[in-house]
Amino acid sequence: MERQKEFVLRTLEERDIRFVRLWFTDVLGTLKSVSVAPAELESAFEEGIGFDGSAIEGFARVYESDMVAMPDPTTFQVFPFEGRGIGESARMFCDILTPEGAPSWADPRHVLRRSLSKAADRGFTFYVHPEIEFFLLQDGTDEPRPVDDGGYFDHTTHSVARDFRRQAILALERVGISVEFSHHEVAPGQQEIDLRYADALTTADNIMTFRHIVKEIALTSGVHASFMPKPFTDQPGSGMHSHLSLFEGEDNAFHDPGDEQRLSKTAKAFIAGLLKHAPEFTAITCQWVNSYKRLYSSPMQGGIVEAPSYVSWGRANRSALVRVPAYGKPNSARVEIRSLDSAANPYLAYAVLLGAGLKGIEEGYELAPGTEDDVSALTNAERVAAGYQPLPSSLAEALDAMESSELVPEVLGEHVFDYFLKNKRNEWEDYRTQVTAFERQRYINL
Repeated sequence: MERQKEFVLRTLEERDIRFVRLWFTDVLGTLKSVSVAPAELESAFEEGIGFDGSAIEGFARVYESDMVAMPDPTTFQVFPFEGRGIGESARMFCDILTPEGAPSWADPRHVLRRSLSKAADRGFTFYVHPEIEFFLLQDGTDEPRPVDDGGYFDHTTHSVARDFRRQAILALERVGISVEFSHHEVAPGQQEIDLRYADALTTADNIMTFRHIVKEIALTSGVHASFMPKPFTDQPGSGMHSHLSLFEGEDNAFHDPGDEQRLSKTAKAFIAGLLKHAPEFTAITCQWVNSYKRLYSSPMQGGIVEAPSYVSWGRANRSALVRVPAYGKPNSARVEIRSLDSAANPYLAYAVLLGAGLKGIEEGYELAPGTEDDVSALTNAERVAAGYQPLPSSLAEALDAMESSELVPEVLGEHVFDYFLKNKRNEWEDYRTQVTAFERQRYINL
């Protein structure tokens, strides 16, 4: 760690870096930032940066508000594209501490670290590969309008953001975030960029950086990037399908060449854990009122809806909550969970997913046979007969399931669990009392 600090301080001097941003997130996943002068960074490494935790969503009560942001030098990255001719800038993520130097229970990074530590105690390293969807919208319009009329894999040549994905990917790679794929998604204006797999903490940091860079590049292109789960009634929403795997040293713990499906007992128990606890953690992976408009989209004429509404798993089945992708090399064995949306807090989301999977392994959950049914196309009677449990259909239902869970408070910790529930209950109350344009249009002339 000391050598990494020395590297950071030397780099600041050699590259004329004028601004160092220290980043962290609140409980809801909103990025927070404080800038320090390079001359103050050595002191920040030793003492951290004090701030008022009571002003941050979910961090502390007024009478225990003093918090410390401690820079993590291993996350140091230069942002060469943000200099604007006045010197380069850089960023580091922070761990949030109490004044006594203990990790804060309200820090989402610490929540994920605890889950990863539990996995490490069992000999596992947790890797994640996210597929991040978002919309590019025209700027300066009263109603959101996509920047193009493209569809899945279309090679769009729209003038406003012709080179957006190329510029975004170049910027991501310049700060050390590797991109595997990028393409136009199903809906007009919808994009997907897939990040290369990494350990879960690095991936969560990368997702927060990704959102910032994508919004910055969109602004310079004269458009607006939105991670809202479902901005349009008649178009698919934006998910963040995530491929998960556990490794034991250099070996993929999900692969078993002797199994008919090439899935190890560990993988099957992990999937069973995800399925059993899915209703309980859905409020974390789909944390906004709008998230449930994506999960329960109606199939559009000629369109594609792949957001899962029911608890099931399968191999080639893109209607399932959990899918096992076909893979070649043994180390590519993984499972894909499809309920997450692009606005989730990645630290909390990956913590509860890992917690559910580990619970399945610890308790030896049995995995039911997979399905190749298009679950969303079945009738309610057919789904009931087949035993497909629905995911919560609203934020209120998801919060009820979360509140009755034993697993989720264990993973999140009491402080984050209680705050999240309270905050989201308030969000639901605000939402359900609103009179919408739909209601006025339908009922005003009764």
